Amino acid sequence: MVSIEQAQHAILRRIKTLETEKVSVFEGLNRVTPVDHIAPWDIPPADNSAMDGYAFAFHTLTENRLRVAGFLPAGEVRTLPVPPGQAIKIMTGAPVPHDCDTIVPVEEVDEEGEWIRLKRQPKAGSHLRRRGEDISTGNVVVAAGALLRPQEIGMLSAMGKTTLDVFRRARVAIISTGDELLEPGSTPTTGKIINSNSYSLAAQIIDAGGAPVMLGIAADTLADTCEKIRAGLYADMIVISGGVSVGDRDFVKAAIEELGGEVEFWKVNMKPGKPLAFALLDGKPVFALPGNPVAAMVSFEMFVRPCILKAMGNRGIFRPRVEAVIEERVDNDGPRPHLVRGLVSLRDNRLVVSTTGNQSSGRLTSLTQGNGLVRLAPESVVSAGDRVEVLLLDRSFEMGKEMVS
Repeated sequence: MVSIEQAQHAILRRIKTLETEKVSVFEGLNRVTPVDHIAPWDIPPADNSAMDGYAFAFHTLTENRLRVAGFLPAGEVRTLPVPPGQAIKIMTGAPVPHDCDTIVPVEEVDEEGEWIRLKRQPKAGSHLRRRGEDISTGNVVVAAGALLRPQEIGMLSAMGKTTLDVFRRARVAIISTGDELLEPGSTPTTGKIINSNSYSLAAQIIDAGGAPVMLGIAADTLADTCEKIRAGLYADMIVISGGVSVGDRDFVKAAIEELGGEVEFWKVNMKPGKPLAFALLDGKPVFALPGNPVAAMVSFEMFVRPCILKAMGNRGIFRPRVEAVIEERVDNDGPRPHLVRGLVSLRDNRLVVSTTGNQSSGRLTSLTQGNGLVRLAPESVVSAGDRVEVLLLDRSFEMGKEMVS
């Protein structure tokens, strides 16, 4: 068996970055740019007012009164000079006349007909946004390899972008195996269960930014398993759940080899998720995950998600890890590292974690009731109050609660 880290390294070195595609600026959200974006102009393009107020030249201020010499709304330009000792009323965002250098907000003056009286002495240059204060022409504003968040989309829009080149989404084919499986919408009977794995894996793919391709259920025959895998080769990757162990009807490994695939490893030293294979078939990565729902999802988190993110140009590909205080004793009696499902919460300004109960790999509620994975070393014990490392599956515990009156 290979270790978790050995498996991750072996897989990731095989993953190549996908091609790019052109999308609208809105569709660029949460995608990665392959190129630097250079500022074509200064932002802001001219000195402008940060407030609704009055603009004047500070050095001409000799008393606390100024005559109002005009009005300048946003979107217009004043070419006439502002006489010394006078001001113009100006709106937020309007370009400041070249002979003015200070803005006093409307709430800091008393209006007296054609005059204003200053309530307090202003500071020179106050409430003035300078040309190029945000970015200057020629600067790299968004660097190649950056993940485009809402703030980057806003900046690129300010630079006049309507379309963007981004790495395209990874298409990931999903196959579930087993004669016992029924699709959602069916009623389970004795010996039959619902195929939830395809849908949880599809959701994980979408969550990682990829595009799932549902190929359905492969019957427990070598021929049908081969057919389904062959159909998935037009995608960028294939993820298979079930059929990867050593049972009489586990045909996934044999099917990959039958189709000419190269299996790099077959078992990983971890719990849950020991029976896991990684192969290359026609140059496409193929992940054969365990059939138990928890083992399939945990294996995806550890091995498939980072590959999807790398293929789409991301530099950060691993979930964050935090240190938390565990609230109960937890034993790992086995010889493999155990990824225990846990619930992380913030209490008294510190992170605490509790397990989600029964850790059976068939018990999906051990994941739905949690948000992280606590890694326990083989044949180890942690006691209540010990600090442990947790791989965070989400950070919802940090969200503020709604204030209810």
